[in-house]
Amino acid sequence: MNLQLKRLRELLGYARTLTREQGLGAMLGRAAGFAGRRLLPRRGRYLPAKKALEAQRAQDTSEFPVISILTPLYNTPQNYLDRYLDSVQRQTCGRWQLCLADASDEAHAYVGQAVRRRAENDLRIRYVKIENGGIAANTNLAAELAEGEYLALADHDDELAPHAVYTMGKAILDGAKNGEKPQFLYSDEALFHRTPKDARVAHFKPDYAPEYLMACNYICHLAVFSKALFDAVGGERTECNGAQDHDLFLRMIDRMQRGNAAAAPAHIPQVLYYWRVHAGSTSGGTGAKPYVVSAAQRAVADHLAATGRKGVVEEGRFPGLCHVRWELPDPPPLVSILIPNKDHTDDLETCLHSIYARTNYDNYEVIVIENNSADPATFEYYKTLPQRYEGCRVVTYRGGFNFSAINNFGRKAAKGQYLLLLNNDVEVLSHDWLGELVAEASQPGVAACGAMLYYPDDTIQHAGVITGLGGYAGHSHKYHRRGSSGYMFRLATLQDYSAVTAACLLVRSQVYDALGGLDEEFTVAFNDVDFCLRIRQAGWRIVWTPYAELYHYESKSRGSDEQDPVKKARFDAERARLYARHGRETILRDPFYNPNLSLDYEDFRESADLRSLKNGGM
Repeated sequence: MNLQLKRLRELLGYARTLTREQGLGAMLGRAAGFAGRRLLPRRGRYLPAKKALEAQRAQDTSEFPVISILTPLYNTPQNYLDRYLDSVQRQTCGRWQLCLADASDEAHAYVGQAVRRRAENDLRIRYVKIENGGIAANTNLAAELAEGEYLALADHDDELAPHAVYTMGKAILDGAKNGEKPQFLYSDEALFHRTPKDARVAHFKPDYAPEYLMACNYICHLAVFSKALFDAVGGERTECNGAQDHDLFLRMIDRMQRGNAAAAPAHIPQVLYYWRVHAGSTSGGTGAKPYVVSAAQRAVADHLAATGRKGVVEEGRFPGLCHVRWELPDPPPLVSILIPNKDHTDDLETCLHSIYARTNYDNYEVIVIENNSADPATFEYYKTLPQRYEGCRVVTYRGGFNFSAINNFGRKAAKGQYLLLLNNDVEVLSHDWLGELVAEASQPGVAACGAMLYYPDDTIQHAGVITGLGGYAGHSHKYHRRGSSGYMFRLATLQDYSAVTAACLLVRSQVYDALGGLDEEFTVAFNDVDFCLRIRQAGWRIVWTPYAELYHYESKSRGSDEQDPVKKARFDAERARLYARHGRETILRDPFYNPNLSLDYEDFRESADLRSLKNGGM
């Protein structure tokens, strides 16, 4: 059989199996993991080379902290148990302790027998037989056996990568030497059916993303944290069984940030954990354990209460996801909507009509910024606006086209506490769009919020900006179908991004003014990317929401600036300015985009250089 055809059949078989075991939603939620992948088999593509593992085993790791791995056991299938225990005992670094709390029933007595046999020959294995109190209580009992400075969570039917303990220990030691000893770390993970060598779907995660974490437990495995931190929050809570780890992570981060608002978990962008896909696991979706959905909502709701934030936690767009509907400020702040325009009154009319007909949020004004229109009919149209659209007025910018300067001029006429930069070629779709943007941008630490923009054919034009794509910046999930979940549900959940497009960008007026608005040296390109990066450099966060939806009538097939020598020269100069101002490394290493993912495509496919990235430089 042709090798590519064989690989394709394997992928289709995987999809059928996942659909049968977990349902269509689970299969769709994982489908993006295959997007753009080569159809050739890659055996153990996420595993380090043997030489790298041998080098780790030969290294003196006596200064590494001991990591106590907490694993509740419950009627674990024999083959799963053996493979899990093997994966721990074969670690390249011996600075681990395995703490096992066994709640198996009498029919599965072999679980305890198998562990005791191993414990007789390896004192690092600690075992206790317990009554089943649920996953959270059982994990807490396993923690009582722990003597390590750090703890890790691992499930009884999964496997650790052979370099998991080494990589985490080294990161902790390196941080301590640099004066920033991490309290909480997490890694990437991969899904497998039989062995890690057959793993074909990886979860390549962003660095710490607080909005994303409230929507779903993207951190998951492998999580390592100090025992002191775990003890300080009282361990896991039984009332959140099913989402106990999600709840634990939120509470530990809250604790970390009490003394330092900037404290955050450290992300290790390597696959250190292998999550087995089978009928009883949540690796393929929450259909196997429906109580996970309500437990996750409880965890997030309690997090809001603990941090004094006011909102209602609702079920998200896919099972297991959460969406927080924030309580709007009282009274609702005035939003000044700035719309640059040159002729194109048909586009402008579509935009204005959709705003006034479909916006539930009442407190806004619209400022059309006229720039060099040539058609007399345009000015006749402008005269009708104040009568037809309450709170709409036109101001005139005199000068050549400069997107940054035009918006900075419009800001002078704006009275709102928030500014919404909006293109004239958009059409509002969702009635809650503006309230959603305001609610998100008004959250503590957030300065700006972007929206979901679709092409007219219901494919995605914008879902957040990733710096480094194409060498400079690109749009997340461009051309994906409307309604899809995206990579790791990133199209269906609130996201932290480095930038969002100025085609629809809401920002606090005070932040806009403090930064001097848009940089007028960026006349056409990258002004929004530069502005957003400066927002983040000033200590603010930027979020993107899929719950504010608009059409963007920007043409997919419009000509590139590369075709016009004058425009190309200007574009190249603006690209060079972006690098000069922010640095090549800042542009190419977006914290909300995993370095194992491609910079050549906008669909979250894995990098062709994955093998060199995953070994941590060894």
